[in-house]
Amino acid sequence: MLFLVIERFKGGDARPIGERFAREGRMLPEDVRYVESWVETDGSKCFQLVEAPNREALNPWTERWADLVDFEITPVLTSAEFWSGVHSRED
Repeated sequence: MLFLVIERFKGGDARPIGERFAREGRMLPEDVRYVESWVETDGSKCFQLVEAPNREALNPWTERWADLVDFEITPVLTSAEFWSGVHSRED
């Protein structure tokens, strides 16, 4: 499953996140795969796309960063998956 993760940096300060990342890396569990990320131009938020077997698999990762980051996690589909009927709806 794909998840869009919005990370709101506590205090709007990206420096502590960057410092920890430089020391320890992303710290993802083995069954979670990083796909891509983007950072808001003011440096206060990061938008990440990750792949995991389920939402619960992300918990060890978010717990490791919870002192510096507030997380919002949403399961998502690619546009191709959605429009191919993987998630079709009946009217």
